[in-house]
Amino acid sequence: MMQRDRASAMLGMVVEHDAPGESRVSMIVRDDMLNGFAITHGGLVFTLADTAFAIACNEDERVTVAGGADITFLKSTTSGQTLTATAVRRARSGRTGLYDIRVTDETGDLVAEVRGRSITTDRRPPAEPAVVAGSAPVAGAAPAAEPAADTTSAMRTNSSRHADAPTEDVHIAEVVHDADRLPSNDFERSAALPTTEVSR
Repeated sequence: MMQRDRASAMLGMVVEHDAPGESRVSMIVRDDMLNGFAITHGGLVFTLADTAFAIACNEDERVTVAGGADITFLKSTTSGQTLTATAVRRARSGRTGLYDIRVTDETGDLVAEVRGRSITTDRRPPAEPAVVAGSAPVAGAAPAAEPAADTTSAMRTNSSRHADAPTEDVHIAEVVHDADRLPSNDFERSAALPTTEVSR
């Protein structure tokens, strides 16, 4: 799952522990993770906790997602500090589960607490890594389109038609492109238009 998690990778998260029902993920707070008060954006604190939650609750081949979560912020942090989210399963029954996630700083102080509720689906993880927009698929490239052969055939057909075209057709084309032979006034041009259009 984490091999396809671009959001967590973008934020520089590191999975330190991964076991059924539990996980630990860390993240160094960067300058671009601060809000207008120069403290770590609360949404990113939750994102770290959510990643740890996702690892802990995905215990088998089925996809498990969050059904809901509540967060309580207890301490602010800032750039350069290291946050660590530790997730632990509290209960699991049928398709639902209950998980607690604690976010701490590098000193061990509690930064936030999250209670997450999971729902296990019938879906399976993607068999292949996600495809980056604008790039070729990793595997199973689409077969080459066939119209190219048809286009070549059509070009040959058109070439044959032009080769066998009556002399008058060629003559009309010459009239259109030869400026010396174009009608010299509006009356002649208007009289010539019907013939030229029909021939086209």
